[in-house]
Amino acid sequence: MKVILFGASGMVGQGVLRESLLAPDVTEVLSIVRTPTGRQDPKLTELVHRDFADFSGVKEQLTGYDACFFCLGVSSVGMKEPEYTRVTYDFTLAAARTLAEVNPDSTFVYVSGMGTDSTEQGRSMWARVKGKTENDVMALPLRGYAFRPGYIQALHGVTPKVPWMKAIYAVVSKAYPLLHRVLPKATTTTENLGLAMLDVARTSPAKKIHYSTDFNAR
Repeated sequence: MKVILFGASGMVGQGVLRESLLAPDVTEVLSIVRTPTGRQDPKLTELVHRDFADFSGVKEQLTGYDACFFCLGVSSVGMKEPEYTRVTYDFTLAAARTLAEVNPDSTFVYVSGMGTDSTEQGRSMWARVKGKTENDVMALPLRGYAFRPGYIQALHGVTPKVPWMKAIYAVVSKAYPLLHRVLPKATTTTENLGLAMLDVARTSPAKKIHYSTDFNAR
């Protein structure tokens, strides 16, 4: 497989990148970034692109890929709905619509979140926006999927990007074994999440929305 990755500098993206580079059947990973990360691997190519709302200028460079793992996202804390929508919905759909055009038989996995509102009518702003994003991705002429993880335990040197999240993970990660036993349906790891994305790209299951129990059931 040849895969495209968005959000490689974030915690989820780091984990997905690791598993993609380790997978024997993945021959190429194209990481779309705003600024170079400096990460090097024989399978990895970074494409620096500043405007995540418009990918028309790089369509040719996105052609010929089998899957896209869209791990780009932000916390809604302190954000107004238009600002959150731009990053969460506009950026995702700009990428997905472009890939539906140039790679119509490809798989697109959107990392959403547990509690997302598929009805788009609930009181929670972030849940509505993510719900609309999921719905519109899965309506496109490609194989669209939504991943809804809860708490994600970072493994293999993967670290959260945001400082306040690093502080939280420094505390919570020590209790992860207990947390997972108590809340097995709401917890997973970066490794399981990355491996589950690769499995979905390989097998194209009928189920469109996947949760932590699916990631952990490999």
